[in-house]
Amino acid sequence: MKVGVVLNPIAGGGWLKRHWPEASASLRQHFGDFEMRETQATGDAERLALVLAASGFDLVIAAGGDGTASEVADGLLQAFAETGRTAELGLLPCGAGIDFARGLGLSGEVDLTLKRIAGATARKVDAGRISYVDDHGALASRHFINIASLGLSGATDRAVNADKRKGNVSAKALFYWRTVWEFMRYRFQDVVITVDDGVPIEARVALVAVANGRFFGAGMMIAPDAELDDGQFDIVILRAAGKLKLIWDIRLLYGGRHRNHPAITILRGRKVVVEPLGDVQKNGAPVDIDGESPGRIPATFEILPGALTLRY
Repeated sequence: MKVGVVLNPIAGGGWLKRHWPEASASLRQHFGDFEMRETQATGDAERLALVLAASGFDLVIAAGGDGTASEVADGLLQAFAETGRTAELGLLPCGAGIDFARGLGLSGEVDLTLKRIAGATARKVDAGRISYVDDHGALASRHFINIASLGLSGATDRAVNADKRKGNVSAKALFYWRTVWEFMRYRFQDVVITVDDGVPIEARVALVAVANGRFFGAGMMIAPDAELDDGQFDIVILRAAGKLKLIWDIRLLYGGRHRNHPAITILRGRKVVVEPLGDVQKNGAPVDIDGESPGRIPATFEILPGALTLRY
């Protein structure tokens, strides 16, 4: 097996980079020779993964957080579309958000994780594709593997990623307090949500999550019933309500105990379209794509059944 690693050197405050000699030794023990590439900027992991897959690598391991894993998956899916080559995805999780790995039950311990990947049987899982408007006003699209959403989550992503304490404090604490802080400042937005060919739903929302995986926000189980290989999204709509009550109820998300909350609606479907209602500028909610916020709605989310080969 030809193995490549895409390393985000600043993930987890640079922890994995500082411990790379030990991680490298473990990789050689479990896989033999491998090639490592480091990212330098946003988008590098996607490009590096595409090149590795297109040049014949069988397994590409994303070493970093959810953003790194998502970019690597996007690169692998692009490589398949362009060349027909399938490369498997492995995860060595380290970062402020490792929610996709959390949903897979992966340990944060390097040697144990690599041993598990080496002995695993690859599995076909679903991926998502989102089309949206980027921060420059241009149409954009990319793949995601865990959860794409809009509203409060997008605002929280931007705040967390700009926070100088990122990597130096608990990811769960940082996401929680940033979520609460952004919620206090956040203005609910009016949107139209269409799932498959259903009747459009007009709603004032705090959040709409289109989930392939179960966790986001450093441990919030936003979609407790989501499955990676069922060919459908779980769509979680958090409608506008009293802010103080909703902030108190955020704790329910960590245990997935929000299914029957009066402000929550959970739907299932293969395609979701979310558009601003009325004033586009006022209701153009920011999107979240696997922990990054590169743009705004209108957005279209589509499921790609069995598109990704995951080894874990």
